[in-house]
Amino acid sequence: MKVKIIGKELKITEAINDYVEKKLERIDKYFAQAEAEVTLRMEKNEQIAEIYVTANGEKYRAVTEDKDLYASIDKDIDILEGQIRKAKTKREKMQREASIRTMDVVPTEEHEIINEIVKTAYYEIKPITPEDAILKLQEKPTHNFFVFINVETGKVNVIHKLKDGKNYGLIEPEA
Repeated sequence: MKVKIIGKELKITEAINDYVEKKLERIDKYFAQAEAEVTLRMEKNEQIAEIYVTANGEKYRAVTEDKDLYASIDKDIDILEGQIRKAKTKREKMQREASIRTMDVVPTEEHEIINEIVKTAYYEIKPITPEDAILKLQEKPTHNFFVFINVETGKVNVIHKLKDGKNYGLIEPEA
Protein backbone atom coordinates (compact mmCIF):
# COMPACT_ATOMS: atom_id res chain seq x y z
CA MET A 1 0.00 0.00 0.00
CA LYS A 2 1.29 3.43 -0.89
CA VAL A 3 1.00 5.74 2.10
CA LYS A 4 1.33 9.51 2.06
CA ILE A 5 1.31 11.23 5.46
CA ILE A 6 0.86 14.99 5.72
CA GLY A 7 1.14 16.99 8.92
CA LYS A 8 -0.53 20.39 9.15
CA GLU A 9 0.63 22.44 12.13
CA LEU A 10 1.96 19.14 13.47
CA LYS A 11 5.38 17.53 13.05
CA ILE A 12 5.20 13.94 11.79
CA THR A 13 7.63 11.94 13.89
CA GLU A 14 9.03 8.51 13.04
CA ALA A 15 6.80 7.01 15.78
CA ILE A 16 3.65 8.52 14.27
CA ASN A 17 4.72 7.42 10.79
CA ASP A 18 5.34 3.82 11.95
CA TYR A 19 2.05 3.75 13.89
CA VAL A 20 0.01 4.92 10.88
CA GLU A 21 1.67 2.39 8.56
CA LYS A 22 1.15 -0.42 11.08
CA LYS A 23 -2.54 0.45 11.46
CA LEU A 24 -3.06 0.73 7.69
CA GLU A 25 -2.00 -2.93 7.37
CA ARG A 26 -5.53 -3.74 8.62
CA ILE A 27 -6.90 -1.97 5.53
CA ASP A 28 -4.25 -3.32 3.15
CA LYS A 29 -5.39 -6.93 3.61
CA TYR A 30 -8.64 -6.15 1.75
CA PHE A 31 -6.94 -4.95 -1.46
CA ALA A 32 -4.18 -6.01 -3.84
CA GLN A 33 -3.33 -2.38 -4.72
CA ALA A 34 -4.37 0.57 -2.57
CA GLU A 35 -3.26 4.10 -1.81
CA ALA A 36 -3.77 5.98 1.42
CA GLU A 37 -3.46 9.68 2.12
CA VAL A 38 -3.32 10.55 5.81
CA THR A 39 -3.64 14.14 6.98
CA LEU A 40 -2.90 14.83 10.63
CA ARG A 41 -3.58 18.25 12.07
CA MET A 42 -4.25 20.07 15.29
CA GLU A 43 -7.09 22.51 15.92
CA LYS A 44 -7.34 24.04 19.37
CA ASN A 45 -6.99 21.09 21.78
CA GLU A 46 -8.15 18.46 19.31
CA GLN A 47 -5.95 16.14 17.24
CA ILE A 48 -7.66 15.44 13.90
CA ALA A 49 -6.84 12.45 11.71
CA GLU A 50 -8.24 12.32 8.18
CA ILE A 51 -7.63 9.21 6.08
CA TYR A 52 -8.51 8.70 2.40
CA VAL A 53 -8.09 5.23 0.92
CA THR A 54 -8.38 4.65 -2.83
CA ALA A 55 -8.54 1.08 -4.12
CA ASN A 56 -10.20 -0.74 -7.03
CA GLY A 57 -11.69 2.54 -8.24
CA GLU A 58 -13.48 3.11 -4.94
CA LYS A 59 -12.76 5.79 -2.34
CA TYR A 60 -13.17 5.50 1.41
CA ARG A 61 -12.83 8.40 3.86
CA ALA A 62 -12.82 8.80 7.62
CA VAL A 63 -12.27 11.89 9.76
CA THR A 64 -12.20 11.87 13.55
CA GLU A 65 -10.93 14.11 16.28
CA ASP A 66 -9.74 13.28 19.75
CA LYS A 67 -7.45 14.73 22.38
CA ASP A 68 -5.05 11.86 21.61
CA LEU A 69 -3.74 11.56 18.02
CA TYR A 70 -3.31 7.79 18.29
CA ALA A 71 -6.93 7.35 19.42
CA SER A 72 -8.09 9.45 16.48
CA ILE A 73 -6.10 7.27 14.06
CA ASP A 74 -7.55 4.11 15.64
CA LYS A 75 -11.10 5.44 15.24
CA ASP A 76 -10.43 6.26 11.57
CA ILE A 77 -9.11 2.76 10.88
CA ASP A 78 -12.18 1.21 12.54
CA ILE A 79 -14.49 3.41 10.44
CA LEU A 80 -12.64 2.62 7.21
CA GLU A 81 -12.62 -1.10 7.92
CA GLY A 82 -16.38 -1.01 8.53
CA GLN A 83 -16.97 0.90 5.26
CA ILE A 84 -14.81 -1.56 3.31
CA ARG A 85 -16.51 -4.64 4.83
CA LYS A 86 -19.94 -3.14 4.11
CA ALA A 87 -19.01 -2.41 0.48
CA LYS A 88 -17.52 -5.90 0.07
CA THR A 89 -20.64 -7.57 1.49
CA LYS A 90 -22.87 -5.47 -0.75
CA ARG A 91 -20.77 -6.34 -3.81
CA GLU A 92 -20.82 -10.08 -2.96
CA LYS A 93 -24.58 -9.99 -2.40
CA MET A 94 -25.16 -8.31 -5.78
CA GLN A 95 -22.98 -10.91 -7.51
CA ARG A 96 -24.84 -13.74 -5.76
CA GLU A 97 -28.25 -12.29 -6.69
CA ALA A 98 -27.14 -11.78 -10.29
CA SER A 99 -26.17 -15.45 -10.53
CA ILE A 100 -29.51 -16.52 -9.02
CA ARG A 101 -31.42 -14.38 -11.52
CA THR A 102 -29.68 -16.02 -14.47
CA MET A 103 -30.62 -19.54 -13.36
CA ASP A 104 -33.50 -21.24 -15.14
CA VAL A 105 -36.16 -22.12 -12.64
CA VAL A 106 -38.64 -24.86 -13.40
CA PRO A 107 -41.89 -24.07 -11.60
CA THR A 108 -43.17 -26.87 -9.39
CA GLU A 109 -46.75 -27.26 -8.37
CA GLU A 110 -47.30 -26.39 -4.76
CA HIS A 111 -50.60 -26.06 -3.02
CA GLU A 112 -51.10 -22.83 -1.17
CA ILE A 113 -52.03 -23.04 2.51
CA ILE A 114 -55.06 -20.89 3.26
CA ASN A 115 -56.95 -20.34 6.53
CA GLU A 116 -54.78 -22.63 8.63
CA ILE A 117 -52.62 -21.96 11.66
CA VAL A 118 -49.08 -22.49 10.42
CA LYS A 119 -47.13 -21.26 13.45
CA THR A 120 -47.73 -21.31 17.20
CA ALA A 121 -45.72 -19.33 19.75
CA TYR A 122 -45.82 -19.97 23.50
CA TYR A 123 -44.78 -17.40 26.09
CA GLU A 124 -45.44 -16.54 29.70
CA ILE A 125 -47.95 -13.80 30.56
CA LYS A 126 -47.13 -11.84 33.72
CA PRO A 127 -49.29 -9.34 35.61
CA ILE A 128 -47.86 -5.83 35.04
CA THR A 129 -49.07 -2.27 34.51
CA PRO A 130 -49.71 -0.90 30.99
CA GLU A 131 -46.76 1.49 31.44
CA ASP A 132 -44.43 -1.44 32.18
CA ALA A 133 -45.86 -3.27 29.15
CA ILE A 134 -44.81 -0.33 26.95
CA LEU A 135 -41.27 -0.61 28.33
CA LYS A 136 -41.23 -4.37 27.64
CA LEU A 137 -42.42 -3.73 24.07
CA GLN A 138 -39.72 -1.10 23.56
CA GLU A 139 -37.10 -3.69 24.59
CA LYS A 140 -38.14 -5.77 21.56
CA PRO A 141 -38.02 -3.42 18.54
CA THR A 142 -39.05 -6.18 16.10
CA HIS A 143 -42.30 -6.91 17.96
CA ASN A 144 -45.48 -4.96 17.23
CA PHE A 145 -47.51 -6.02 20.26
CA PHE A 146 -47.17 -7.34 23.83
CA VAL A 147 -49.75 -9.44 25.69
CA PHE A 148 -49.96 -9.09 29.49
CA ILE A 149 -52.29 -9.34 32.47
CA ASN A 150 -53.28 -5.88 33.67
CA VAL A 151 -52.51 -5.58 37.40
CA GLU A 152 -55.31 -3.05 37.87
CA THR A 153 -58.09 -5.10 36.24
CA GLY A 154 -56.74 -8.68 36.37
CA LYS A 155 -57.70 -9.15 32.68
CA VAL A 156 -55.59 -10.02 29.66
CA ASN A 157 -54.64 -6.88 27.70
CA VAL A 158 -52.63 -6.17 24.57
CA ILE A 159 -50.41 -3.14 24.06
CA HIS A 160 -49.51 -2.47 20.41
CA LYS A 161 -47.53 0.04 18.36
CA LEU A 162 -49.62 2.45 16.30
CA LYS A 163 -48.77 3.18 12.66
CA ASP A 164 -47.21 6.56 13.55
CA GLY A 165 -44.42 4.61 15.29
CA LYS A 166 -44.46 6.96 18.29
CA ASN A 167 -47.61 6.03 20.20
CA TYR A 168 -49.23 2.88 21.56
CA GLY A 169 -52.71 1.42 21.70
CA LEU A 170 -54.21 -0.63 24.53
CA ILE A 171 -56.76 -3.37 23.90
CA GLU A 172 -58.94 -4.37 26.88
CA PRO A 173 -61.80 -6.86 26.93
CA GLU A 174 -65.19 -5.39 27.90
CA ALA A 175 -66.75 -8.40 29.56
